[in-house]
Amino acid sequence: MFSLFKSDPTKKLRKEYEAKLEQGMQAQRKGDIKSYAMLSAKAEKIWSEIEALEAKKPDNTNRVK
Repeated sequence: MFSLFKSDPTKKLRKEYEAKLEQGMQAQRKGDIKSYAMLSAKAEKIWSEIEALEAKKPDNTNRVK
């Protein structure tokens, strides 16, 4: 009933994912490949969490608008 007021947990994770990719890109541009690899690995872990949450999310395509 009050699902309108619930926050989307994937929204925060997507923001964090985008930030890690950006940080990784900057590290790669500076030539710091080790940091790039670590940040990319963290981003991939966040992405797998997002996919797991979206798999659990109920299908709301049949809602009345």
